[in-house]
Amino acid sequence: MYGSASEELEVKVPSSEAWKVYGTLKLADIIATIPGMVSKIDAHGDGGVGTILHIFLHPGAGQVEGLSYKEKYIVVDNEKRVKVAEVVEGGYLDMGFISYRVVLEVIDKDNESCITRTTIEYEVKDEAAAAASFVSARPLLAVMHIVAGHLILNYNNNGTTTTTS
Repeated sequence: MYGSASEELEVKVPSSEAWKVYGTLKLADIIATIPGMVSKIDAHGDGGVGTILHIFLHPGAGQVEGLSYKEKYIVVDNEKRVKVAEVVEGGYLDMGFISYRVVLEVIDKDNESCITRTTIEYEVKDEAAAAASFVSARPLLAVMHIVAGHLILNYNNNGTTTTTS
């Protein structure tokens, strides 16, 4: 069974500024600071194609410490401003999914704003089809809101994004 879920958000910064976060490992750095989401992200690579992120989930109520998964960047297109990450170990694959990909896009709207879109594309084994009900782009929309806040806060009058940690 194939499926997808998508969310998008308008951000009041130029797409080139948003891509400075979405197109790099700065995105992982921001995600790692979100309380209750992940406990740690280990990046193996420079943020380009082939980079592998080992993501350790923050244990929620009743969850076991140490749950993790690995995703690999299979597309990082700086011209089209598209990044595709595919889960290569753990996570949804352990639940019976054949594939699970997250597509991040930064789309021009006008000179001072853009649209960020995230799309989850997946294939799940027929015998595990019930697991597809766990797929939601809503957590990624929450991340997009946090990244948008970071971008707006750090976008100064000179037209550049500064990074603060």
